[in-house]
Amino acid sequence: MDKENAKKRIEKLRQEIAKHSYAYHVQDAPDIPDAVFDGLKNELVQLENQYPDLITPDSPSQRVGGKPLDKFSKVRHEQPMMSIYDCFSEAEMTDWQTQIAKLLSERNVGQPLNYYAELKMDGLAVSLIYQQGLFVQGATRGDGQVGEDVTGNLRTIKSIPLSLRRPSEAELKHIGLTAKQIETTYQAIDQGKMEIRGEAIMSNKVFAELNKKYLAEGRPALANPRNAAAGSIRQLNPKMTAERKLDFFCYDISTELGLDRHEQEHQLASLLGFRVLPQNKFCPDLAATFAFHHHWEQNRDKVGFECDGCVLVVDNLALWPVLGIVGKGPRYMRAYKFTAAQAATKLLDVVWQVGRTGVLTPTAVLEPVHLQGVTIGRTTLHNYDEIERLGIKLGDTVIVERAGDVIPKITGLFEQLRDGSERTIKLPKVCPLCGSPAEKTEGEVAVRCTNPDCYGSRLRAIKHWVARGAADIDGLGHKIIEQLWMQGLIKDVADLYTLKKEDLLGLEGFAEKSADNLLEAIEQKKQIALERLIYGLGIRHVGEETALALAAFARIWAADKHQHLADPADLVRLFAKIDLEKLQEIGDIGSVVAASIVEWFGDEKNQNLLAKLASANIKIAKPQGEALPQILAGLTFVITGTLPEYSRDEAKAMIRARGGKTAESVSRQTDYLLAGEEAGSKLAKARELGVKIIDEEAFKQLIK
Repeated sequence: MDKENAKKRIEKLRQEIAKHSYAYHVQDAPDIPDAVFDGLKNELVQLENQYPDLITPDSPSQRVGGKPLDKFSKVRHEQPMMSIYDCFSEAEMTDWQTQIAKLLSERNVGQPLNYYAELKMDGLAVSLIYQQGLFVQGATRGDGQVGEDVTGNLRTIKSIPLSLRRPSEAELKHIGLTAKQIETTYQAIDQGKMEIRGEAIMSNKVFAELNKKYLAEGRPALANPRNAAAGSIRQLNPKMTAERKLDFFCYDISTELGLDRHEQEHQLASLLGFRVLPQNKFCPDLAATFAFHHHWEQNRDKVGFECDGCVLVVDNLALWPVLGIVGKGPRYMRAYKFTAAQAATKLLDVVWQVGRTGVLTPTAVLEPVHLQGVTIGRTTLHNYDEIERLGIKLGDTVIVERAGDVIPKITGLFEQLRDGSERTIKLPKVCPLCGSPAEKTEGEVAVRCTNPDCYGSRLRAIKHWVARGAADIDGLGHKIIEQLWMQGLIKDVADLYTLKKEDLLGLEGFAEKSADNLLEAIEQKKQIALERLIYGLGIRHVGEETALALAAFARIWAADKHQHLADPADLVRLFAKIDLEKLQEIGDIGSVVAASIVEWFGDEKNQNLLAKLASANIKIAKPQGEALPQILAGLTFVITGTLPEYSRDEAKAMIRARGGKTAESVSRQTDYLLAGEEAGSKLAKARELGVKIIDEEAFKQLIK
């Protein structure tokens, strides 16, 4: 970006950040997720680093936080309450260590670098002042220099001692304090002044309990634990603060006591009567801090409060003044953030892809952004109605989130960042693959290619057929299918079963053995379960669950009619003239799905395809074993994480065999969440909705 455009972008970013900063810090009403806010600030810092002469004193990058509210008296901090620079990867953390190690070397300081690792609490930072051991004043961070006097409200927090505990000499010696350090500590407690800093937070348990209570009383629910904690501290009525049952955890003793290590500050704080996080630990090297970070990233749901990363601090306090302060924060610590679920990025383009049913689906091409350990460069926009609902244009700065741990999606945009160069996203008039007219069906959101023989939809239909939920043919990847298509060897799924060895030899990537392996894999899957066959046909609106219900119905109906389901051609006789209302008697099949099924089986081309599959000796596999008791009938399960013994497909099959249903996302209709290791946002969603959560052992007991 050239300097002139960078200047315009910087100004717009500053305005946007200032607006959201005021909502977050002053009004306690954040209107965008923290990760998105961080992304905007990060973009601003990068541009200012590129053009340092564009930095101004009023830039958000040059300040710590928001201004104090007028409803509380102001308190000037004796030492600024600094912010902490963020890192988002091991590489950034390694760069940080390299920088501080180089600085220490240049200043001839040869002491080793080790660290103290702390969980980064998402609450409200406060400062507590004790005079002669008594709590006399509490203040918020405010803008880092001046905060708000909230002493009365902080007194209601039970984990903040009104007077300091006086540790015994033996206790102080146990944490490594020397005689001189012990004397200094006692003097500060008995006669002097001591400043304690930490975080006021609301636990997830209290947050859930309060919201349940407020909703029952018809009161507005709290937005999130961080907002609830900040709002509680800023209540004019201390009784309201007391109702919120906040916690306080100490992370720093600001008063100079001559201690050697930051870990000792935490140990001493505990002896003085403050809560400190039990998860925090000494780390001898950077590798140990990475292990700490990665462990708690996977287990953040177990800490009991909102946690968005770790704070990694140089443990040796003697190195702090040597490393010093740069800009808004100290060099001797970094916040290593957990991977974000949301971020801001640019929408570069929209491309239209053709699905197996001819539907044109818009895909957003994004400026690559890192989310939850994955770089996101593309995401579906579903349909044109979604584009219009979001109001997005090409060139917009958009909010991207990873839904359900996997699927990225655009959830919003920053209109204020537009500079006039943005372009409207237009509905395609022709198919991008075959050039045939594209039309939007009345009453539907879908835009379709009007060419029934469109290369794109037919190729995708074949790819769908070989997928795991359908015929599940190993070795038939997308590139091989496309190669077979381009060579004219296949035009539909039935052609896969007539391939010969000589067809494959000479194709890119095929030799004697690889050709034999693929033909053997295809041969092994000529017996196919009825529900897999129906799903693999790619009938509009028929997913795995509907295919399962349709297969069960087909078997019963065929038995009643004394018909035999032996091969795909038998389905034509069964479904071609089926009564529409009869189909709607099947659970989860409404009028639209029923009409789609009847239309598909009534189409002559599809009837010919089923006959062609039968000619290729494709057989419908007989159900294995006796039918299991339908003990899970009426229950819906969602599976997340890695199960110790079963694959997800195996667990789904076990649920379905017993009459249950499976879904991909957690909702109020979910009865059970089967959670394995490394369960992600689905676990949090289940807890929020009160869905029963079980592990694999409990699942085994349930299906007995």
